[in-house]
Amino acid sequence: MPDTSAPPTRTAADSRKSRQTRARILETAQRLFAEIGYAAATNPRIAEEAGLTRGAMLYHFPTRDSLVVAAVDYIQAARGRLFEQAVTSAPHGADRTDHAIDSYWRLLREAPFVAFAELEAAARTDDVLRQRLIPAQEAFDRAQVGEHLFDLVQAGQGPRFQASRDLARFMLEGLAHAHLAYDADGRTERLLAIVKRAARMLNRKGGGQDLWED
Repeated sequence: MPDTSAPPTRTAADSRKSRQTRARILETAQRLFAEIGYAAATNPRIAEEAGLTRGAMLYHFPTRDSLVVAAVDYIQAARGRLFEQAVTSAPHGADRTDHAIDSYWRLLREAPFVAFAELEAAARTDDVLRQRLIPAQEAFDRAQVGEHLFDLVQAGQGPRFQASRDLARFMLEGLAHAHLAYDADGRTERLLAIVKRAARMLNRKGGGQDLWED
């Protein structure tokens, strides 16, 4: 008699469909993390938004932790792709420092960056989530911000130039998370201009007198 105990062999179509479903879940998780926050984006809510049954969701991600691990990797990969696109899109003849700062400022408002910032905020009171984020944070710090921002700015190496990149990065990230209660557009524009001038100074493209315009 045939052995009916072994599970059926999955076809290539099944595997492709499974990958597509998994990607839809992770894309939905990323969007909801950015839109409504980590706590509100529960597994059932993500399944509902993705158009899946509870059973289908459990098949791919039986626990919250399994979803979080996959979502962190998915969001990190999305951030990396956006950063690489920014590196290759620099207009010919453009000021590299200005382009780098403008590019990162735009990226910080893209869904993968907003979602990751939400995870970092939630991780302050969630030890498990914090541990899940550490490898992605370290990889982003070294590869994306370290190497790709280096390519954007085309600055040198060493503490001075690292400080230039760090100054631009953390000023922009802080500004992206800030709430400016009045004249938000004007104040943001002025702050971005100051960040650009400070970065050029550290990259030896200007002097201290250039930080403030007359």
